Amino acid sequence: MTPPPYTIIGTPFSTFTRAITLALTYKGIPFNQVRCVPHSDTAYDNHLFGFLPTLIIHEIDGKPVNLKLRETMAIARFIDRVAPEPNLLITPGHGKALIEEQMWEFVSLAGAHGFPAVEKGVVKPRVAATDAGKLTDSEIREQIKPGVEHLQKVLHKMEELMADDGYVFGSKLSWADFFLFPLLADLKATPEGELLSPRLLKWMEEMNKLEAVQATAPGTLSVGARPP
Repeated sequence: MTPPPYTIIGTPFSTFTRAITLALTYKGIPFNQVRCVPHSDTAYDNHLFGFLPTLIIHEIDGKPVNLKLRETMAIARFIDRVAPEPNLLITPGHGKALIEEQMWEFVSLAGAHGFPAVEKGVVKPRVAATDAGKLTDSEIREQIKPGVEHLQKVLHKMEELMADDGYVFGSKLSWADFFLFPLLADLKATPEGELLSPRLLKWMEEMNKLEAVQATAPGTLSVGARPP
């Protein structure tokens, strides 16, 4: 049997890694996954600064290369080039978009602002405190209150960019959905999931119907997995 042409380096618990595996799965691209955490030896072996994910491209035009492609935006563009269908891009008129680049704007905002607000500000401290078992729920809520207040503002601003219904850009599934979903799936798995608005909850219901979402759920916080 011919081995998959790609290997993704990163734990399913990583939201950036899941954004990429969502796309690979959705597009029907076979891949192996090496599960490792950020800043581990394996992570540093494949990424200059030990971050996740890295996509190893084993061959190009039939020639072995084992090229290590880092950073999710670069990986996403590569995936689109080698497997343009099913399409994850938008055109003007999808949702609130007037130009195609607004999808990449949303992706960038999700990574640069959504990730720290969700994961660093709320989810990670909540999970760590809960697992430690030393604080009551009220004490944890007080401890993460600044992060929760900031996250409320971020979620509101991100929602303002979304179409009124459907996916982020209305009827068209896109990279914007795949970058935002892992973050909010983690959030929904915590008590702070109560911050999610009816619009965001409805969007998550639609996302959860996707086979790619179901296939990439194992090993994530959304199904009860814990940090590796």
